Amino acid sequence: NTSPVVPPPEKKLKWGHDHIRKGFVALEALLVKCSGKYCVGDTVTMADLCLVPQVYNATRFKVDLEEFPTIKRINAALEELPEFREAHFSCQPDTPDELRGK
Repeated sequence: NTSPVVPPPEKKLKWGHDHIRKGFVALEALLVKCSGKYCVGDTVTMADLCLVPQVYNATRFKVDLEEFPTIKRINAALEELPEFREAHFSCQPDTPDELRGK
């Protein structure tokens, strides 16, 4: 891997976008084969716990989720679960006021 660990500030958005998108291309291909309602069948697994925050980051870095219909579908299903809604960073007691409920 020859990519820098920390990009300069002016390249941060593109760097994040490119690396998340690259990972999502690979993940989408895997999920097409093994997903059910969630990442691995119809039971929430550790893979689902990792997916939701990564989708949030993908949105922050302007990754077009339309390119990843399986990831998008699973994330939507997970966001319907009360446990995931309550665990969202914007609902935590130490979340800054300007980020609450977003």
